[in-house]
Amino acid sequence: MDLPPSPLLTVPGAVAGSPGTPDAAVAWHHGDPFGEQRAATKRAAVVDRSHRFVLTITGAERLSWLHTISSQHITDLADGESAEDLDLDLNGRVLHHFVLTDLDGTLWIDTEGERGPALLDYLRKMVFWADAKPEAAPEHALLTLLGPGVAALTETLGVEQLPPIYGAIALPAGGFLRRMPWPTGDSFDLLVPREDLHEWWSRLTAAGVAPAGLWAFEALRVASLRPRIGVDTDDRTIPHEVGWIGDIGEFGAVHLHKGCYRGQETVARVHNLGKPPRHLVLLHLDGSADSRPEIGDPVTAGGRAVGRLGTLIDHYELGPVALALVKRAVPADAQLEAGPMAAAIDPDSVPSDDEPQAGRLAVERLRGR
Repeated sequence: MDLPPSPLLTVPGAVAGSPGTPDAAVAWHHGDPFGEQRAATKRAAVVDRSHRFVLTITGAERLSWLHTISSQHITDLADGESAEDLDLDLNGRVLHHFVLTDLDGTLWIDTEGERGPALLDYLRKMVFWADAKPEAAPEHALLTLLGPGVAALTETLGVEQLPPIYGAIALPAGGFLRRMPWPTGDSFDLLVPREDLHEWWSRLTAAGVAPAGLWAFEALRVASLRPRIGVDTDDRTIPHEVGWIGDIGEFGAVHLHKGCYRGQETVARVHNLGKPPRHLVLLHLDGSADSRPEIGDPVTAGGRAVGRLGTLIDHYELGPVALALVKRAVPADAQLEAGPMAAAIDPDSVPSDDEPQAGRLAVERLRGR
């Protein structure tokens, strides 16, 4: 179910993403990439993310059923609340990352466009006797508002106040406004009827919101160390490697104290007894190289592969940066290369996981140590 190019690509100044990439269906920028990033952090900007795959789940058991087959604790999710969630395989490797919102008896889910059909197919196969009905919802699409200036847009949005993080408010003309904890502290998703995209875009830009392309969103996402499934992950990625461990209040996607679900054994084993083999870090890159590496290329140290390159992007303040999955043993001051570009790990991005796990301590106590 490939979504067609966004109708907002007809907006004057919109430059589509590169052909053959996951973002070819939406605007990559609107003529001023760095200015759009500044607007998204200093004022207010709107980004077309209508290439996200949207689906709904209805039925009285929609939450309790999805709770049993995914990684987040959502049984008690209240009306107007949201969460991030994962679908894992039997070995605990990440297959899908998605955002969900329960509102007025419908559970809304949005995920990567090219992965959405596979997620929907899996959910349909897992329904069995549950009162839950997953359906594609291509008639709805996502816009994202970024920046502190969003606080002044309540009248334009048709709401009395902005929701809290992971909260959602129904919009008068259909859809909802949802607050997210990333890529900035002022991030809001608008899920609206696809046929109303032009109307919303015009309304927001008329109110002074800057049009921004996905380049701005991705640059801020990388700076906030938030991975993108299938770009910053590979077929071996487990949640611990990319910062997805945590309940809703911790802005994570994996609750560590919930019932059984596919892949839970690996999650519990790594959390209690082991360490993830890799971790996600931010790389600063030498922009003087004549060419650039591609997603999935190796990150090397002394000619030896020590990691995998994810999103590479130009940030308006940080310059060329990238996310990368690197081996835990790689020191923060290691001299690295990503293709033709010299790379250095941002030391502030290295997760601290040196404390002994509860399971290890329990084993040592049993051994009398």
